[in-house]
Order: sequence, then structure tokens, then C-alpha cells
Amino acid sequence: MSGERMPSHIASVFFTVRIDGAWRPTPEQALDHHDPGALAGHQLRQHLAPVLRRHSVLDPAAARDAANTALARWLPATAGLEITGSVQLTVSAPGHALAEEHARRQQAADLEHEDEMRRLAHLQRVLADPDLRRVWWIAQYPDRHQDLTPLKEALNGLPLPHETTDDGIRSDIRRFTDRLLTTLHTPQQREVFLQALTQVLHTLGHHGLKSTATHWQADNAPGSPPA
Repeated sequence: MSGERMPSHIASVFFTVRIDGAWRPTPEQALDHHDPGALAGHQLRQHLAPVLRRHSVLDPAAARDAANTALARWLPATAGLEITGSVQLTVSAPGHALAEEHARRQQAADLEHEDEMRRLAHLQRVLADPDLRRVWWIAQYPDRHQDLTPLKEALNGLPLPHETTDDGIRSDIRRFTDRLLTTLHTPQQREVFLQALTQVLHTLGHHGLKSTATHWQADNAPGSPPA
């Protein structure tokens, strides 16, 4: 079949496609079509189109391999007909340039999105921490101290930002621990927490972690010299 254009994963960017196809009647059922060659070509294009729409013209080798994997076996086309084929792909210079420009714009948009998400996550982390929130507000609005109380009420229950690399229970424990640590304002509270943590690690058999927690406990003991 002569070369024709078929869209890539970008609808306006095309592969030029040549399909070398074959067809055969099936023995189980008579073929009820007066032009099996045309039917075979149409069906091969139907099988090929979704494969190419998943690939970029910037990687034609991957697209070709996927296309040939899809077509290089006998496929049922219609009652009484099976088809197979192989594919050759080319990409025009303007199509390649358009795909590169699209990739650059997509990369820039992705980077901008990532920057915005990091900025929002940082802001959420600040606003979820009462101490950081107070400092941030005073730094941003030094003449609006009276609005701290309404802000605290509006943000009541705001969680720490979700870490996308964590599984559910891990992220829940991380957020709970972060919130717990923000409530330990006095040496006595920290002492009680470290005692409990040391006992838990001993029970679990994590002796290396227990040694670290014991060291923290000694550093935070009343009367201990400052680090």
C-alpha cells in the first residue's frame, strides 16, 4: 500500500506509513466480499492507527517496532478473511520540527507545574504548622496581627502536604508524627515522648534506632549541656 499519513500521539503531527499487507481466506467460512484486498488494507489501517497514536514521531523506531508487533501475525478481519502485514514509517522534516516544538512547550509547562506544586506544598507546610504560620504571617503582613486568630480558625485541621512517593499508611504516619512534634513545646513533653519512643523501639527490636533515640533523650535531659 502506498505511503499515507497517519497521526501520531500529537493529532496534528503525522507518520508517513507504508503497509505491505497480505490476506488469506479462512477455511471455516466463505468470504463474502468482492474486493478482499481493499478490505484487508482497510482493516490493517484500523489495527495500526491506535498503535501509532500512542507513539511520537521523535522515536520512529519504537513506533515501527510496536506497529510490526501488532500486524505481523494473522489477524481476523471479517468473516472468512485473515490479514497480516509489515510497516515502514518515515517522518517529514516539518513534522519532526513540530514535534520537537511541542515537546519543548510540554516540558516547559511541566516544569512550571512542578514549580507551582512545590510552592503550594511549601505554603501548605508553613500554614499547617502553628509556629511557622505565625512567623510567615507577621513577615508577610506586619500590620495585620489582629488577623492571626481568624486565620488560625480558618486553617484549623489543615493537613501537611501529601507526599506523592509515600503509600497511604506511610504518609498518614508521617503527617501524624509531624503534627505531634509541633505540639512538643517544653523539655518535659519532649522527655516523655523520647522515653515512649525508646521503649517502642526496644520492643520492636530496632536497637540501632533505639540507640539514636537514647542519644536524643540524653541530649534533651534537664540540665544537659547545650549541643
